[in-house]
Amino acid sequence: MDDTAIAAKFNKPAEKAGLRPEALTLGSLTGTWVNVNSATRDIVKVVLTNNGGSLGVHTYGACSPTPCDWGQVPGQAYAPSVAGGATVAFTANYAFGFKNTILTGHLNGQQLIVDDFNVFEDGSGRSPYFTEATFKKV
Repeated sequence: MDDTAIAAKFNKPAEKAGLRPEALTLGSLTGTWVNVNSATRDIVKVVLTNNGGSLGVHTYGACSPTPCDWGQVPGQAYAPSVAGGATVAFTANYAFGFKNTILTGHLNGQQLIVDDFNVFEDGSGRSPYFTEATFKKV
């Protein structure tokens, strides 16, 4: 069992498990990401920004003639371990009133895989649904 697993198992701060935590850095995630499927009917673009050390998530959906602006919400960035370092994933929540959406994203090489979980809150009877898409940085 490595130091990271030990720290997690015993719920101890990383320093007490012999780790030297690094600051969480957002550089690997930040930028403009576009869906590799230009014909998507879901999310077309995600813009991830560094807002004073916090992650901002600005999402655009497929609408015509221009993409629908979902707005920017705070995101939660994640490092690959309790030791910190460069971010590799994020989550963000959108509350539209008629539905709630949870976005998750993680780096896969040079691509960003975004999962989109949706639950309708408007009494319409529509089923909760999930989509997944691959994005490239532009």
